[in-house]
Amino acid sequence: MFARAFRVRANTNIKGSDRRKLRSEVAAAFPTLSTEQLAELVPNKDELNVIKIHSHKGEAITVYMNHRNPILFEAEKVLYPTVYTLWVYPDLLPAFATWPPVLQKLAGGADLMLPGVVVPPSGLPQVQRGTLCAVTLLGNRAPVAVGVATMSTEEMLAAGMKGKGFAVLHTHLDHLWEYGDKSSPPTLAPLVTDSAGDEEELQGKEPGNSCSPEAEQHVDIRDLSLKARDTCAELLGKEELHENRAAEPAEDASTEEQQEAEDSRTPQEQMDALFHQCFFHALKCKVKKSDLPLLTSTFLGSHMVSCCPAGKQLDIKKSSYKKFSKFLQCMQHQRILQVKELSKGVESIVDVDWKHPDIKAFAVPEGFSSASAGQESKSEDREQVYHAPEIIPLYGVSTKMIPLFQESGHRKGSILSSSEVRNIIINYVKSNELVDETNKNFVKVNAILCDCLLDKSEQDEISHLKWDELLSRCLERLQPLHQVTFSGQEPVVRKGNIEPIDISIAQRSSNKKVTIIKNLELYGLDPQCVANTLQQKVQASATISPAPGAKDRVQVQIQGNQIHHLAKMLLEEYQLPRKYIQGLEKAPKLGRKK
Repeated sequence: MFARAFRVRANTNIKGSDRRKLRSEVAAAFPTLSTEQLAELVPNKDELNVIKIHSHKGEAITVYMNHRNPILFEAEKVLYPTVYTLWVYPDLLPAFATWPPVLQKLAGGADLMLPGVVVPPSGLPQVQRGTLCAVTLLGNRAPVAVGVATMSTEEMLAAGMKGKGFAVLHTHLDHLWEYGDKSSPPTLAPLVTDSAGDEEELQGKEPGNSCSPEAEQHVDIRDLSLKARDTCAELLGKEELHENRAAEPAEDASTEEQQEAEDSRTPQEQMDALFHQCFFHALKCKVKKSDLPLLTSTFLGSHMVSCCPAGKQLDIKKSSYKKFSKFLQCMQHQRILQVKELSKGVESIVDVDWKHPDIKAFAVPEGFSSASAGQESKSEDREQVYHAPEIIPLYGVSTKMIPLFQESGHRKGSILSSSEVRNIIINYVKSNELVDETNKNFVKVNAILCDCLLDKSEQDEISHLKWDELLSRCLERLQPLHQVTFSGQEPVVRKGNIEPIDISIAQRSSNKKVTIIKNLELYGLDPQCVANTLQQKVQASATISPAPGAKDRVQVQIQGNQIHHLAKMLLEEYQLPRKYIQGLEKAPKLGRKK
């Protein structure tokens, strides 16, 4: 309901009589609330506002605000609590637990499927179809979503826990949550019966070594990471899960048993497990704090790929995540790392919690040496696995060009390649019989072509255009865009033409020259990696500093005029096209000494 932005119609303060009416409605809707809790939720004197909004589907919704946080919302005369209210009263609704990675999907508008629901040993709460329920994450009793059961508990079990279980109305991280103070869910320990039951379900854990709450929490978190792939796969449409597929083999299990357990999983599950293994392996053995911030493309292409076992290959499209950014979102939700978007499609890892139990508990697989892995040359790894992005110029239909393109079914904002633009123009000319009969190299300019392609001063003078001039004028008047596709990632479309890697020479004190390189991030290159590689090649000091006038970008500065070495690295080693590099002509001329 709130997965997309909504429109606020009115915001007014609730007066005394309306407050009493609201309090009675809340008491009727949620009879478990005590008188004191009702007075706290709907206070007599504190600020209490009502907001009228329209959802993206046009639904009229009333939202009640207390202390600048939405506490209740009403749709079709039914009251629902928000996650802010449920964090204060976590037992207000019957709760069903799911895995942490599911939250991202729910916040994006997905409903909760039954295979993603964790069934505790004590059994599921008894609810009827249409019952309002809360959704929690395994290991934390604080609700993260509100939904309506689409079937009763008996029907859920009779269906074998398959199909849609809950129609989700509101979640942590959705737009209604963003309307408040954007606080995170509190950490509420599960009930004793639930936590004990969850522990018994975990495979590979000895039953008797969970004496403290700290040990309990460690077991839960580790299990969540291992099972993260299940939920993401479920929300992508998969409805059948094997009960024990995500369980870690016992420490004393034989190699044959582990192999048999691995073979029983689907290819998608095996790819998810491989991504988890390489992820934790890379964080534990490859990445250091000094490497941060680290481009996510570098982390995947250099560090994770080098941790992949022989005979296997990482392919995010064969996993349940489909996109590497979605995988990192799941890891970020578990607070293992923090990712920041530098520009559209370019993300960087800015922080890693190396004390996280999952990282500390990860054991390096046989055949890898953690000591030798830490000593490997990062620059060599990065150079070997870097693939230049595929860059395709695109064009958007502007307002002025709509009359020319609407005949082919396109409208303002439609994105086209140069070949598509060419075909549309050719078809338009032929369908309107604008080819000059005496010379087919020319096209007659009709009223639409005149308005779209000619300046005012030209409209009375030009009656014909050559084909190539017609096409070039058309491309010039469309909105420039470009599509960038990094290896193993989904294509990203950005506005404007891509900025080239800018190389310049600057004069410093004592007439010393330095080489400055900008815009490396746009091409998936890690500025720190480039600086380290150049420093080793030319034996000169290299530093990184914020790029002036470019938010969230950095520039590399190295002593001396190093354009020759830089050109060789960018053109030959990284295989970047020369047209995307600006400033190579400033290289010192060979044979001249200064």
